[in-house]
Amino acid sequence: MSMTAEGFFEYLRYERNASERTVEKYSCALGLFRHYLDDICEGMEWEMVDRDIINDWIEHEMESGCTARTVCGYLTAAKAFYRFGLKRGLVMSDPAHSVDGPKKDKPLPYFVKEKDMNRLLDEIEWGEGIEDVRARTIILFFYETGVRAAELISLDDSQVDFVNGQIKVTGKRNKQRIVPFGNELRETLKTYIAKRDEELPRQCDALFVDNKGMRMRYDQVRKVVCDSLGLVTTMKKRSPHVLRHSFATAMLNNEAGLESVQKLLGHESIATTEIYTHTTFEQLKKVYTNAHPRA
Repeated sequence: MSMTAEGFFEYLRYERNASERTVEKYSCALGLFRHYLDDICEGMEWEMVDRDIINDWIEHEMESGCTARTVCGYLTAAKAFYRFGLKRGLVMSDPAHSVDGPKKDKPLPYFVKEKDMNRLLDEIEWGEGIEDVRARTIILFFYETGVRAAELISLDDSQVDFVNGQIKVTGKRNKQRIVPFGNELRETLKTYIAKRDEELPRQCDALFVDNKGMRMRYDQVRKVVCDSLGLVTTMKKRSPHVLRHSFATAMLNNEAGLESVQKLLGHESIATTEIYTHTTFEQLKKVYTNAHPRA
């Protein structure tokens, strides 16, 4: 028997005697969670969700402009849902149990410092096998383009324009945008594609495929990022979204305009992009405090 949101709502109504308002609130929260899961990996079952995915979802909702109070309500619904699944034997563990809700103040986004990204891409010795070549290409792709994990996973070869150095990205609600890339990523992609086509039995048109030639899944891409970032940072948070944050922070630190970064990231509102200005300001405050003799 698989776990379903409908079964949970029936449980709330007929066994817990919950109000219809409570059911509606939980339905809204789980609907948003379902939409997020389908974005990162279409068809992902509730049973496949782990703690990291729930944390990423919470962070995603905060970035989308939700208040901490609203997001805590979403998390409450997820926790109730997985408690229900655990009691019924529909899941082996409860991934939401140990997830903490956001504080009232929005936390600054995690990002990897430029020097650490440069060390990872330039100084770490990567192997020449397909797995190492693919891993480095994925890391560089995220860092040079700032795309979301779901956007990277959904890319096909045909969406990469090597002549003009740009990719056609399909973002949320199927909105498309063009994102440029530089010579380093161009050459890295060409090397990866040549090795991929030589060594892997491709089963689809995806740009990034696993060892069986199938389009990579979110959990596979996440593991690549987590393992790779672990080579240069001890941060607990090491996800594709951290590389998106790192891209935005690096761009703003190097004098890119806020509106340009907004367009590159595919943010509908510039207010969402402004969180990265807070990050760069925090860095400036540290520099000031350390450098000024009377600070």
